[in-house]
Amino acid sequence: MRDQVFLDNVIVLTGASSGIGRNVALQLAEQGACLALAARNVEKLEAVAEQCRERGGKVLVVPTDVAEPSQCQNLIRCAAKGFGRIDTLINNAGMSMAAGFDQISDVAVFEQIMHVNFFSSVYCTYYALPYLKETRGRLVGISSLAGRFPAPTATGYAATKHAMAGFFDSLRIELADRSVSVTMIYPGWVTTGISARAFGANGTPTGETSKHEIGAMKVEVCARLIVHAAAKRKREVVMTLPGKIGLWLRLLTPGMVDLIARKMAE
Repeated sequence: MRDQVFLDNVIVLTGASSGIGRNVALQLAEQGACLALAARNVEKLEAVAEQCRERGGKVLVVPTDVAEPSQCQNLIRCAAKGFGRIDTLINNAGMSMAAGFDQISDVAVFEQIMHVNFFSSVYCTYYALPYLKETRGRLVGISSLAGRFPAPTATGYAATKHAMAGFFDSLRIELADRSVSVTMIYPGWVTTGISARAFGANGTPTGETSKHEIGAMKVEVCARLIVHAAAKRKREVVMTLPGKIGLWLRLLTPGMVDLIARKMAE
C-alpha cells in the first residue's frame, strides 16, 4: 500500500540529477509526490523527471544553478506557481574536495564550494520560507558526517557542512512556534560517485573514486532513510554506527577522533 505522507506533497529538491538527490526523487515519486526538481544538468534532470513520472509522481523541471540567488528565487517561484504551494524543501545540492589545504593552488575553490553547499541552502530556504510557514511544512538539509567531525583533505567541504548545521539548528529554534520542522541528515560515505567529482588541488575534479566510497552505504538505502526522516519530521539522523559512536568519543576523547580522522585521510 502506498505511503500517504508525501501523497500530493509539493517538494522542492535541489541536486536532483544524480546521486542521493536522484534516488530521493524516485522514492518520493513512488509515494505520489509533486516534485520541483533542480540541478544544472538539464539532460540528466529530464531523465530523472521521466523516471519519476513513470513511478507516479508529478514533476516540474527547473534547471537551476543554486550558487546564484536569483536562480534559487526563480526555482521557488516556479514551484509555487506550478503546484500552488510548497510543503517541503530538501536542500541536497553539494560538491566536495580532496586536497590538503596547503596544496590548494587557488583559494577561490573555497568560495565555490561554500556557495553550492551552504549559501544555496540559505537562498532556497529564504525564498521558500513564507510558503512553508503557510503549509506548516518541512525543511530538510543534507549535510555529512564532515559537518560533525574533522575532515582533513576536505577542509572546505567540512566548513560548508558545519555551516549548514549551525544555520539549520538555529533556524529550527526560530521556527518552533511556526510548526515548520527542520531535519538535518548526516550521511557517511555513500556510493554516489561524489569522490570522483571532488575538486582536487588545482580546482578540477580528481576523477578518482575514494577507497572509502567503495563498499559504502548504497545510495538507495541513504535515500530511504532521508525520506523516512523527513516524513517523521525527525530532528536529525546520523546514519552510520561509527558516526554515532564517534559523537560520544569526541566528547570523551577528542584526540582519538582526530587520530582516526588522520588515519582515514592517509
